[in-house]
Amino acid sequence: MKSFREFKNDLNEVYDPEVQSRSQIKKSGEGGRIGADRKKSAPEIRRQKAVGGGKTAPVASYKPRKDIGQQRQASDRVQAPTKERGSTEVKQSYADKAKAERKKAAQARIAARKSGGEVKKDTTTSKDKEKAASKLLTKKSAKKVNPNYTPQKASGKTAAERKALTKKGERTLRDIQLKNLNKKSEKELKNPITQKEITRRNKSK
Repeated sequence: MKSFREFKNDLNEVYDPEVQSRSQIKKSGEGGRIGADRKKSAPEIRRQKAVGGGKTAPVASYKPRKDIGQQRQASDRVQAPTKERGSTEVKQSYADKAKAERKKAAQARIAARKSGGEVKKDTTTSKDKEKAASKLLTKKSAKKVNPNYTPQKASGKTAAERKALTKKGERTLRDIQLKNLNKKSEKELKNPITQKEITRRNKSK
């Protein structure tokens, strides 16, 4: 069995020592990019699209961004200060805020002691506070998602096929209604099936 030293010598003979010292080899700067290309290969793509006939296929590869090679500015994502750093107004606002927080905490402790409960200590770390501050300073507001939302399952039908299916259902419903009311045409109905669609088209014109 080879020792580690012998194994290392064999490696040096086969591979360049300079390449061995690197953690990994990445192709960076492709197409004017600043970092590495993280685009998924064809087998890695999981997102599907309807191609008709109840079948789905992987989505087409996306186009490269127009802003490749440009650094994203922090000013686009983070709210810039509106007042001068270290000014009297800023210092006073921080002092007032800190005073209000101390007063609120003291009142909570007094109320807890009077009720015979335990006085809870602030367990939030400076890192948590920093994250919360960064979240408050960001311009973009996070979209709220309903916890009860369940995504609709893909039918595998194209938009044209779905439209044709809807129209077929409307025609079937109209025929049933005409038969039950002994009418010959949709115009004779008090509330025609497609009246809403006709009204919407007239308004759009």
